[in-house]
Amino acid sequence: MGRDRSGRERRGPERQEGTRPGGTRQEKRQQNKRQGDTRAGSTRRAPAAVTPLSRRRGRPPPRGRRVLQALAVLVTVGALAWLLLAGPVLAVRDVRVDGLVTLPADQVQEAAGIGDGTPLLRVDVDAAEARVARLPQVDHVQVTRNWPDSVVITVAERVPVAVVGEPGRRSLVDADGVLFDLVTGSPPEGVVPLEVASPGPEDPATLAGVAAVGSLPAALRADVAQAAAASPDDISLTLTDGTLVLWGDAADSRAKSAALVGLLDQIDDGALEPAGTIDVSTPDAVVLR
Repeated sequence: MGRDRSGRERRGPERQEGTRPGGTRQEKRQQNKRQGDTRAGSTRRAPAAVTPLSRRRGRPPPRGRRVLQALAVLVTVGALAWLLLAGPVLAVRDVRVDGLVTLPADQVQEAAGIGDGTPLLRVDVDAAEARVARLPQVDHVQVTRNWPDSVVITVAERVPVAVVGEPGRRSLVDADGVLFDLVTGSPPEGVVPLEVASPGPEDPATLAGVAAVGSLPAALRADVAQAAAASPDDISLTLTDGTLVLWGDAADSRAKSAALVGLLDQIDDGALEPAGTIDVSTPDAVVLR
């Protein structure tokens, strides 16, 4: 403390009560807080970037892994192809034939040409059907794969209606006029001998004759000794008792057959006198002579 020029003591500025040099306590606390925040901020690390989980899952696998996956798929496909096309697991072990009446099963199997051990997928069912259909007795055929190891051949044989030709060299004829089997002895029961000039499926007289015979019930067929078709419009039947039945053409054969059955029943019952000739060409106006 000094003296001024007038010789009085010189005092310094008076301090306010409760204050210290360097500022108030509140100012000190705020300053310290700012310094601490600065020091903490200088040592704190910036947060690391995080890849979203959805983006991580969408990343393609490494190239090596993709190659291995592709090879695994190829191996699996190749193994399945070998198993189906060449492997012994799904191969033919049995060829079954259904629907036979007169044909031997081994004849059908031989015609089909399906060997044991052939993989099922390599069995050409269309070709097998075509080979079996060439057998004269077969009307139609279906060949199916029966997994895992068999083939089924379902055959529908032709049904004989008439027999044509000379004794010893006769051929059975079905409803379509197809000649399909030779008969050296007596024809099967219910099969009527048919006299026709050019038997075959393209001959109108043959088709007319088998249509007339085919309309007869089985019991009446047994009483028919012979049928004849001189032309498509001139069909006749000869019964076992010698009665001649004039049929006309093949139209209305069912009605003609019903009329003939009714007349023969009346003759057998004695309601009508036997007749040497019965004309059913007009079934609504039958004539007995």
